[in-house]
Amino acid sequence: MSTQKMFIENYCPVSADKISFTRQQGSDFAKQVADDFNPLHNIDAKRFCVPGDLLFSVIIAKSGLYEKMTFDFSGMVNDNVALTFPTHIDNSYDIKDDADKVYLSVQASGKSTTNTSLINALTKAYVSFSGHTFPDILVKLMAENNVMINPARPMVMYQSMSIDLFTLNTDDISLVLAQTSLTIDGKRGDALLAFNLLSNGEVIGRGEKHMLLSGLRDYDQEGINAMIAQHSQHKADYQKSM
Repeated sequence: MSTQKMFIENYCPVSADKISFTRQQGSDFAKQVADDFNPLHNIDAKRFCVPGDLLFSVIIAKSGLYEKMTFDFSGMVNDNVALTFPTHIDNSYDIKDDADKVYLSVQASGKSTTNTSLINALTKAYVSFSGHTFPDILVKLMAENNVMINPARPMVMYQSMSIDLFTLNTDDISLVLAQTSLTIDGKRGDALLAFNLLSNGEVIGRGEKHMLLSGLRDYDQEGINAMIAQHSQHKADYQKSM
């Protein structure tokens, strides 16, 4: 592996056999890297949750980046839960705690690389995109489908993410949104965000992110405005505290 430092090492001990995350680490990653102000990632949140993008970042930092990878989330990770991450993936790997509870399953195939520059670039590009899901992408998607999440208990859960890289021979990577859709089933919705991965302007891969929206109801602009205002206030308050 390159001697260049893994970007994610600023937020957790990547080299440890078992890794746990403090509330401070999870919150800092969400706000400083992803620009994500989901209240579930606040230090004082009653139902604190380690960002799924932090778990993704740790996996590719430890195991390397494969041409095809799929990440399926099955449980919320609280602070100080010790998880075992793979240093190599043979087809699939389950991220578990000491009680064998599975929080995340990873499938990987194709060639792999431990190119630190590429992994750092992909991590920053994807996490920055993912963290802006609300309000940048989801609000438009909900409006188009005339539904919205509950403003009093906004539940948007990370379900899965996949990437399909056509080449690993690059140090430069960026990400652009390609397509969105929302499949509704009663009060639940599956939001799909498809994206392209680019290097020097050329598409070198594609990916998808799926999220579960629960407690859906009819779209109400006032309720949406209130959620956006609260999100903006959380961001402003955090920036003032820095």
